[in-house]
Amino acid sequence: MLLFMPQITLQQGKIAMNKRSLFLIIFVALALGLISPYASAQTATPTVLASGLKAPSKIIVSPKGNLLVAEQGNGANTGRVSILDLSGNRRTLLDGLPSGFSPPNGEPSGPSGLEMRGRTLYVVIGLGDATVGGPVPGTEIPNPSPSSSFFSSVLSVRLSPKAEESTQGFTMTAADQLALQTRGFAKLTDAAGNELTVEVLVNFPDFTFEARPNFAGNVRPSNPFGITSRGNSLYVVDASQNQIYEIDVDSGNYRVAFRIPLRQNPLPIGAPFIDPVPDSIRLFGKSLLVTVLTGFPFPAGTAEVRKIRLTNGANEPFISGLSSAIDVLPAKNASGQDIFFTLEFSSAQLAGAPGRLTQFDQLGGNPVVLLSNLTSPTSMVKDPVSGDLFVTEIFSGTITRVKLP
Repeated sequence: MLLFMPQITLQQGKIAMNKRSLFLIIFVALALGLISPYASAQTATPTVLASGLKAPSKIIVSPKGNLLVAEQGNGANTGRVSILDLSGNRRTLLDGLPSGFSPPNGEPSGPSGLEMRGRTLYVVIGLGDATVGGPVPGTEIPNPSPSSSFFSSVLSVRLSPKAEESTQGFTMTAADQLALQTRGFAKLTDAAGNELTVEVLVNFPDFTFEARPNFAGNVRPSNPFGITSRGNSLYVVDASQNQIYEIDVDSGNYRVAFRIPLRQNPLPIGAPFIDPVPDSIRLFGKSLLVTVLTGFPFPAGTAEVRKIRLTNGANEPFISGLSSAIDVLPAKNASGQDIFFTLEFSSAQLAGAPGRLTQFDQLGGNPVVLLSNLTSPTSMVKDPVSGDLFVTEIFSGTITRVKLP
């Protein structure tokens, strides 16, 4: 899944639009009452914590209290994981990770998810340039010369005890990627003598064949875009394949645990059915919370958060009525009650509207819009000490600190 503004570029139906067709779509959506933004009042205070990052897509808090940021990169094998302290000082943890420019518009794609367990950091790698544009508009074919053999994968990064505290950066080279292929692991050393070991936990298929009426050789790429863990299992959401993998952390064996079905298109434009585009995944008790963005024509109010119960596989709506949902974060309020933050890439994607951060104190109750002017937000995390939220904004290359009211 690639996100864009204003040109539409999602792996679930890539399309380039001229202004005339864009205005027509917006008019139809307004006429049908499908664009109904929340109140525009903002109740939180944003400040830029850090800027100049390489397409930051996901953010977590490490056990040592630092922010770890997955960056998609700005070219072939320029993906990066950065360490940020809460003053905004950035250090490189690991550079040179697999990345590439994805079709059709050449957006960067690389590290797209992070999960840390002890001193092991799991890094999800997105689709990169594993595919290229096909001979017919709107189609794709396998790239005969991809920048890396490890697109659509999960890397296991084992840190030495003091690496996070003292490193000024590890860099993965072409030789290291070759070592992953031949030996199954690569050992890196930084200038301070810290060590880091990288292994490939899972290397998913880069694509599946999906014939089109106008081109039988079309493929649908894989694009892992989020990760969470429970017990000995990792759960990875694939935004292009519309499914969730369960991975055993000891063996690396995986299976498709859940599929997110197509949904009916309520607009008179586009195909009768649209892709759900699941793009973020969180653990909530014994359930998974999955944000569903929806593909073109991105009808407003049809994106949502879904709850998947791990005990019986039940898959049900949890928070509905969203637009371009990109992340959800369960948290607790001062009274210890569950609250939920939702992040929307855009409040009206076809209109090029900015992104939105919303708080839900009670499901079914009135949401509170905290921010409504975010630039292409993709992920958020809550600092357990200060209570502040930190939001990645992929196109501006910034991390925004949000002080809650």
